[in-house]
Amino acid sequence: MKIRAAVLEEAGRSRPYADSLPISVGEIELDGPGEGEVLIQIKGAGVCHSDLSTISGVRPRPLPILLGHEAAGIVEEPGAGVTDFKKGDHVVMSFVPFCGDCLPCHEGRPQLCEPGLGANGAGTLLGGHRRGHRNDERLYHHSGVSGFSEYTVVSQRSLVKIDPELPLSEAALFGCAVMTGVGSVVNTAGMKMGTTAAVVGLGGVGLNALLGAIAAGAQRIVAIDLNDDKLALARQLGATDTVNPSDGDAIEHVRDITSGGVDYGFETAGAVAALETAYGVTKRGGTTVTCGISPPDGTMALNHIHLVGEERTLKGSYMGSCVPRRDIPRYIALYQAGKLPIDRLMSERLTLDDINVAMDRLANGETVRQIIEF
Repeated sequence: MKIRAAVLEEAGRSRPYADSLPISVGEIELDGPGEGEVLIQIKGAGVCHSDLSTISGVRPRPLPILLGHEAAGIVEEPGAGVTDFKKGDHVVMSFVPFCGDCLPCHEGRPQLCEPGLGANGAGTLLGGHRRGHRNDERLYHHSGVSGFSEYTVVSQRSLVKIDPELPLSEAALFGCAVMTGVGSVVNTAGMKMGTTAAVVGLGGVGLNALLGAIAAGAQRIVAIDLNDDKLALARQLGATDTVNPSDGDAIEHVRDITSGGVDYGFETAGAVAALETAYGVTKRGGTTVTCGISPPDGTMALNHIHLVGEERTLKGSYMGSCVPRRDIPRYIALYQAGKLPIDRLMSERLTLDDINVAMDRLANGETVRQIIEF
């Protein structure tokens, strides 16, 4: 079938992207679903920093690639062997497909699925196939989703069935931002009620971590960012304190107002400096969780004696340590109950033709979560 889709033609082009146009929007051919695959009509897709990292070249992917990894839609056609999904089902896509057979999957850690991550790196679906093409040129898939398109084909192992009452433009956020942010709090950190937290970086993931900390019962939450508008939004959402590092020594200030630091520090900005801040504001005996993706050569020095003598914990969190088919329905239920107001993070609603401008806006830190609607 012929569809309109966004294709990243070349990584590393100069900004503004509205001028250099690294992403082309046009007609491509999409093959039908193969064994274990499903054709999805996309209804909403979020614009995330992971997409931006692919465009800038920080996270290299094979090109040309069908972009978009945070999306929701409606099942159009299940392929052969698909029994869990039928035409008309509403679904959210997980950006790591899970095979169900590798050791991480057996351990209940599908976000670390080895074949899934291998397929993502190769730009294919879980079964190794590529379903989009322009004439004889095969296009690569982004994280097994390729959500910046009218339709997409994905592995059934990338899908989570959801409540059809939830608007699909809102549902899209649960495929990455909500899973990663909320999951880093409740799954990776295992935050306890009545504790304190700091969130460094207030993009879509960071503000979801903030909402997760509120839902988990944190009694004090410090929001840290260089953007005063985002700090104001954090206060509206429930942050008890806000800190702009440009105003002075953020680490010293947070440790002062919290009497030695917070129980949990979360880095969500994808920058080494942000991780250093999150680690610096975490108290003795506390836990620092990092879920941002820095450039591959990013490193942070640690004082070994402090790590040991202060019984610090430093943990990585990928996809919020989530089990998508368990956690996404839970987070949606919290949202529907008014306990996880992710709709307040939706900044702009766009069309597919706005994609290059949307990436500029994201790169400039001018937005939280932009949603492409179809």
